Amino acid sequence: MPPTQLLLPVHRRRFIHLIAPVGVVAAAMGLASCATRPLGVMTAADAKAGCESLKGHEVASQRIVWPGLTSGHATVESATFHAATPLAVAERGPTPAATITPALPAHCRLVGRIAPVDPKAEPIRFQVNLPVEWNGRSVQFGGGGFNGVLINGLALVPGARYDTPGPLAQGYVTVGTDSGHRNTPGTSPMAFALNDEMLVNFAHAAYPKVRNVSVELMKRAYGREPERLYFVGSSEGGREGLTMAQRYPAAFHGIFSRVPVIHWTGLMFSFVRNGAAQFGEGWLGPAQVKLVHDAVLAACDAADGAADRIVANAEACRRGFDVTTLLCPGGAAAAGPQAGCLNAAQVRAVQTLRSPLRFPYALANGLVEYPGWGIGGEDTPAPGGPTGGWRAWWSGSAAPAVPPQPGNATQWVYGSGALPHFYARDPNVDPRTITAESVAPRVREVSALMDSTRPDLGGFHARGGKLIVLEHLSDYAQSPYAGLQYADAVKRHMGPGRAHEFMRVYTAPGVDHVGTGAPALVDILGALRTWVERQEAPIQLQLAEQEAKPPFAVRRTRPLCEWPKWPRYKGGDVNAAASFECVNP
Repeated sequence: MPPTQLLLPVHRRRFIHLIAPVGVVAAAMGLASCATRPLGVMTAADAKAGCESLKGHEVASQRIVWPGLTSGHATVESATFHAATPLAVAERGPTPAATITPALPAHCRLVGRIAPVDPKAEPIRFQVNLPVEWNGRSVQFGGGGFNGVLINGLALVPGARYDTPGPLAQGYVTVGTDSGHRNTPGTSPMAFALNDEMLVNFAHAAYPKVRNVSVELMKRAYGREPERLYFVGSSEGGREGLTMAQRYPAAFHGIFSRVPVIHWTGLMFSFVRNGAAQFGEGWLGPAQVKLVHDAVLAACDAADGAADRIVANAEACRRGFDVTTLLCPGGAAAAGPQAGCLNAAQVRAVQTLRSPLRFPYALANGLVEYPGWGIGGEDTPAPGGPTGGWRAWWSGSAAPAVPPQPGNATQWVYGSGALPHFYARDPNVDPRTITAESVAPRVREVSALMDSTRPDLGGFHARGGKLIVLEHLSDYAQSPYAGLQYADAVKRHMGPGRAHEFMRVYTAPGVDHVGTGAPALVDILGALRTWVERQEAPIQLQLAEQEAKPPFAVRRTRPLCEWPKWPRYKGGDVNAAASFECVNP
């Protein structure tokens, strides 16, 4: 179904209550009935003047907080009206999607801050974009990495097809935040974690606070409350989405969580373990990465019936591929950079990456290990960037070092910053000396804040919420099995049938963290909205691989299979989704 068929008319004005009962929402957030509201400033004859009148508007702290949270007041620092602009595509960017600025409608752009309670903490910055033609809904965007950058809400939804209009162009109010700290040159992006309020904001508190501020601004702008609120996020933003479903189940009606870093503490310790395995002779340079990638394809590519350089049945390949078959004769340690084999230390490094990390005690929600990584896509090229796969995330273009050096992979950079700042609270300590035992009390404290692994989503389900999770099986930034194991935990806790009433979990074989390597693009927001508002669950969704420039030609498509199913080739055009069927393991 084309995206436009999924949209309700922009002129539809019937108020639909938020998911939570009105009394609960009013008590928690102080929301007033829309019937007592005056005409909104954006619905007046002069939308530009109405927009600009919002500069300096304040939202009282009582309307921002949720039970258990404290907050200062919010202030709109700038309010600028922007005329409609056409689609724009840059030559290069960190990801293909980042090169695309979708067409934008006429809208009011509000930028402001929520004051901290601790005078030493930074404010929570936010941006709210108000379209002149509003569809009565909002989309709040999650962040990425360690945040610290204001998400402007003007981009495409994570993983959206490039030819899909952005949410703002579809009539949604869009919302973003920096989660309560700002990155500055010369300062570690993890330094904010040394302040308790800033850490709590990053962990969970900033997102419902900004949500409440945006609701108040929508009421002021349009004279009525939003009918539906959606949250979309990838990576850290995916964690934020699941955090909302777990901690603040009344906040959003629909949540899309893509490649979420939910088992956060396990991930950070795994980053350091994986990096430490590549010190000395264990580093895998570009030649070794390609060697492993080619061997995996030779063993597993055609097992699904199609030799298309995608390992579709990743689970079978993960169980069956043995990296020791690449060991140099005698485990030679002096294998040259172009040798067609791996030395013993390199083999151990690969085995480390694919093995779980077990903790000596339980983390939040009873978890005791972080899963190993998957298989396929080790040498994935990343259009718009230098590399993907292992070289972007695990091995880098230079061996890991302390402190991290240019060319070190993201896993090592992130882990070697996170352990000292979040757990040891000593920025100068060698991350390899930090163990789960040595900082156990702090590990438990941070895990309770950061790990979004609570399997009880009963509150979210009871309010009619819908959740879609998408994992990329060749993701080397975070293990896709962390999210898949979480989904299994939800099913065990709530029962498979009940979980399926409100949650769908999909996997994309051969796709890297940022969506490269195989078909990865799909209109999840449209599917989510249809599910929330029409009670029609997603069916027969397709992944597309597109050129990142107009006319956004489609190279190939695949069915988007619900986990644990995988796409098996059944004959026909190998580039067409219709030639594949989703089958059980």
